[in-house]
Amino acid sequence: MAKFDVVNLKNEKVGSVDLPEEVFGVKVNQPLVLQVIKAQLAGLRQGTASTKTKGLIRGGGKKPFKQKGTGNARQGSSRSPLNPGGGSNFGPQPRKYNQRTPKEMVRGALRCVLSDKALAQHLVIVDRFDLSSGKTKDLASTLKKSFKIESALLIDAQNQKLSLASRNLPRVNYVKTEGTNTYDIVKHEWLIISKESAQALAARLA
Repeated sequence: MAKFDVVNLKNEKVGSVDLPEEVFGVKVNQPLVLQVIKAQLAGLRQGTASTKTKGLIRGGGKKPFKQKGTGNARQGSSRSPLNPGGGSNFGPQPRKYNQRTPKEMVRGALRCVLSDKALAQHLVIVDRFDLSSGKTKDLASTLKKSFKIESALLIDAQNQKLSLASRNLPRVNYVKTEGTNTYDIVKHEWLIISKESAQALAARLA
């Protein structure tokens, strides 16, 4: 077990928590983290780009001119890709970009990035995200004055005020405990997590 300080939103130490080193103290496997992030980003691609081939364009059923005697190259359809208004050859078609990633790889990558934040001392564990309001300026002021932080991922259980307050901060995001993922942690410089969420993640990944 590793011991971490627990602070309040004024950055005052209010206790400590023991978290397993097999979750918050493992050696970082960079190729694993990269592979999981690439798979996660691939899954976000819509894959809805679509072009029409000559068989999908209306018209073109009649041969535009006779085969021989015109001096032109032979044509079988006015919707050929060679003609204006014709179909497209080898254009994009709807597809899925999803990459299958085993669950243990996803969990392993999460352990790596959590450990990396802890090693870099960019991990802050707060007792509770007990915001007095859901106003963006209040959260921004707390992060700047108490923690000197501008880019952070906030992790907590269901917290409507925290969700509303972080919505308009361009470099701050909030995710629920069950939505914790590798890409969001890597994307932000700091990780601020509630004590309850840290224990829940430790239990899930240990």
